[in-house]
This record gives sequence, structure tokens and C-alpha cells, in this order.
Amino acid sequence: MGSVRLGIPSRRSEELHTFDYIVVGGGSTGCVVAARLSEDPDTRVLLIEEGPRDLSPYIHIPGAYYKTAQGDLLKRIPWEPMPEQERTDAPTMVQARVLGGGSSVNAMIYIRGVPEDYEQWVELGAEGWGYRDVLPFFKRAEDNNRFCNEGHGVGGPLGVSDIEYIHPLTRAWLQACQQAGLPYNPDFNSGDPAGCGLYQITAKNGRRSSAAVAYLGPARKRRNLRIETGTTVTRLIIENGRAVGVECMKGRRRIVYRADQEVIVSTGAIATPKLLMLSGIGPAEQLQKHGIQVHADLPGVGQNLQDHIEISLVYQLNGPHSYDKYKKLHWKAAAGLNYALFRNGPAASNLIEGGAFWWGDKTQAMPDIQYFMVVGAGIEEGVDAVPGGNGCTVNLGQIRPRSRGEVTLLSADPAANPRVAPRYFSEAYDLEAITDGTMAALDIMAQPAIAKFVAARHTPGPSLRTREEIRAFCVKDAHAALHPAGTCRIGRDDMAVVDPKLRVHGVERLRIADASVMPTLISGNPNSVCIMIGERAADFLRT
Repeated sequence: MGSVRLGIPSRRSEELHTFDYIVVGGGSTGCVVAARLSEDPDTRVLLIEEGPRDLSPYIHIPGAYYKTAQGDLLKRIPWEPMPEQERTDAPTMVQARVLGGGSSVNAMIYIRGVPEDYEQWVELGAEGWGYRDVLPFFKRAEDNNRFCNEGHGVGGPLGVSDIEYIHPLTRAWLQACQQAGLPYNPDFNSGDPAGCGLYQITAKNGRRSSAAVAYLGPARKRRNLRIETGTTVTRLIIENGRAVGVECMKGRRRIVYRADQEVIVSTGAIATPKLLMLSGIGPAEQLQKHGIQVHADLPGVGQNLQDHIEISLVYQLNGPHSYDKYKKLHWKAAAGLNYALFRNGPAASNLIEGGAFWWGDKTQAMPDIQYFMVVGAGIEEGVDAVPGGNGCTVNLGQIRPRSRGEVTLLSADPAANPRVAPRYFSEAYDLEAITDGTMAALDIMAQPAIAKFVAARHTPGPSLRTREEIRAFCVKDAHAALHPAGTCRIGRDDMAVVDPKLRVHGVERLRIADASVMPTLISGNPNSVCIMIGERAADFLRT
């Protein structure tokens, strides 16, 4: 099943380049769709991913998150700050570029949001996406090692488990949360996330359970599934109002694949609207400006961009009380041996073991701030380390942002980045809520259970104390939480891009299945939702 150059293919090569379904994007959702469709042995499925296979050992060891959160498995996309943010750098948001997508590089935190998130989707035109509608698909995906009840499933492909090793500093921080008045919550996915607790993660037997491992792993041996990595789709081929294939680049070769049934785009909330617009699907005026033939005038493509904006509070510790001590070679060797022998110890942790959901805006029915205790400093890209090398970080995000941005084309060149303008804090509400959430985080870190380990507050500096000072810090230092969504949303109105069965309006045989279809971003880490969307998309395609 080799590749051929564009031109007039032979009958044999044309046959080898034709499939029933083509799935563009081997991320969290695309892996699910391709694997589920290939369960039918009579269905020919092609999955195309621009990044490499998930061969790096760092992907599969939870404690190596500090490696996957930075490095060459990520692509960096510039985003446009608001004028008041006064950025002197060129801020970027990272997106995964590897088979498995975000599920191969993220912190593995398993969160579904709250039922109210999905009821809001229905109100916005996503009929059939209420909480009762989506819950069976969460459960179908899940193989939970602690819960088996009305809200959780066992026996699915995706490993969901308690973290094998909990650092003492995480436990101290959870005690500090309780000293600050937050109750302990044993299950953030019960429908009521309020309080502090330990996260469950997408891992199984001490190893990351990415969508590539969980779904493609069992499917790789199927003769009817072909996986092409290192291949970039540059254009969807639209003929007579139908999607009939894709045009790709693999190295310097240009390749065309054709689909007898459907094309499913699963490249994420930044790349999906870009690909649609390059293919003539999007706001007609914008496409014409770049000399692109319009196949479907859909003004909503690239609009409604949402992301969780995040604040990082960094603390210097008064001793080797965090995972930072494993930067030393002898400690690193000890942790590696423990993991190799027993699949336990620090390498079995995702480094972000504890968290909380609480209120910034106390008038809200559900918590609107999410906290993450990162047992180290400088682990994630763009977050500073500390003097002396021993630190910890508290990340927090406003999880139901009201601000909306956009993704637009800067060029008709497929190799060029799109313009990404998230417009963080364009709604003043978001800034006020995250300021209140930051004040609460500072209060938690001042509680006796955790304060005894702290030497100094590194970021923001200790001189910043008042709400006004902290508010100004939030404006200046806030960064992307890397959860973009909403740019090709479900709905029936003029700004919707797909219908409730994920079919693109105005183009036959084309669906979108990724975070871009979410009408609103859910209240927490969205990876599990992307996997649920994959399960639903496959179900739509098979019925």
C-alpha cells in the first residue's frame, strides 16, 4: 500500500489509495474514531497524523510528564495578546504533535466537567448532547480501577486509575485546603466537584493510557486499518459539495487519498478551522481575500474560540520537599529503579496529584476555579524554576470563561500558522473571577500544613499583597491553559459549523470530531470529553 505522486494513477495504485473512511488527525478523538470504525472488518479506515508514532519512552511513564510538557513532541503556535496584557515576549500555546495527540503528552488528569455544562450545550443547539446522553459514552470508554457505579464504567479501552504514588507535599497541600475551609472530595467526576482531593488519571498499571495505547493498541493488527504518521493533510478535496478525499504532504511527496464514505476531521480547535478554511469552507469574504475557492460559506468557522486561562504561583521551598530533588542524578536513578522493578515510586506519579474545585465568583451554582498542585517548579513550559532548585507550583484556571476569540487565516500557505486571538479577559468577568481564585490560592499556601515547607513566594513576588496588585499580576502573567475549544461548534444557527451528528453544514460526507465542536468549554480538563466525542462520532457513523 505504497504512496504515489499526483498525476494519473494506475488502477492498482488508485485502489490502494481509496478507503471507506479517512480520519484526519491522530489525537485523542481521531484515535477513538479510527479504532472503533475498524472494528468492522469490511470497513477500510485510514488514520493520518502529522506527528511521529508514540515511540518515545517518556510518553508512557507518568513521571516523565516534565519531558512531554516541553520538548519536540509539541508544536508552538503564537497567540495574540490583548493590548492591556503588555507582553514583551511572543506568547505561544503548545499543541501535541504525536500519535495520541494531547493524551500522549498531557498530565493525564481525568475530568468530565459537570452535568450543567452539557445542559448548556443543549440550550445552545446541541440536541442530544445533554448529560444523560453523553454519560453512557464516558462509561463505554472507561476502565476505572476504583469506581464502578452509575457514573463510572469498567472494561472500556481507557484506563482510569488512582495515582500509584502520592508525594507527601501533595498531602500537606490537601490538608492546607481543608484548613482553608475546602471539604475533601473523593470523586471530582461525581457531578459535584466542589472541594479538594486527589485526581484520577488516564493510566493503567503504572503506565499512561493514551488514546493511541488504549484504542489503537488493540487495533493495530487489523488489516483494514492503516495508520500514516509524519503526514500533513494540506487540503480536503471537495467535489460537487461533497468531501471525497484529502491531499497530503509526506516529506516532499504530495499524496492524494480518497474516501468512498466520509472524511472525519479531528485535528483540534486550532488546526481544524485552519484546514477547513484552506479547503474553501469558512467565512467567504476571508477565503476570497486569500484567493481560496469557496465551497461552503460558513461564517462560524474559527469563531467562538475558548480556552482556560491559567495563573501559576511558584514557591521556593526550604528543603528538598518536592519532586525537584529528582533532578539530581542519584535520586533520579533510584526513582527509575523503583519504577522498573515495581511500577511505583515517583515515576508512577503524574507530578500533579492533588487539586481542587472552588469558587472565584461565589454567586455561581458550581465552582468556577480549578486548582492543580504541581509538586515541582519549572516542570511545564513557560513556568519558572526557583533559586536553590526546590520549589512547587499552584496552577489555577477560570474554568467557565466568558471571553471569546477567533482563529483566522494569515495566508493560504498550509505551512503557515493561523492567527490565533483568544482575547483572554475581553470579558471583565473572567479577570475578576480568576483574581478571586488567586487570592484563595494564596490563602491556602499560607495555611500551617503547607507554610512550614515554604521559604518564599517566588511568583508573584512577596511584595504583591492587595487585590489590586494581584489583579494586575493576573493580567500580565496569565498564560494559555492549552485547552482550546469551540471553533467549529455544534448547532443549528447561522454561526454553527456542524449539526448535532457532527456533519458539516453545507458539505456532504464531512464530519468534525474534536474539541472544536464543543459549544462551550467544559468545567475542567477536556481530554476525557474529546474521547467521549470520538465514541459518539463513531456511533453516528456506524448507525
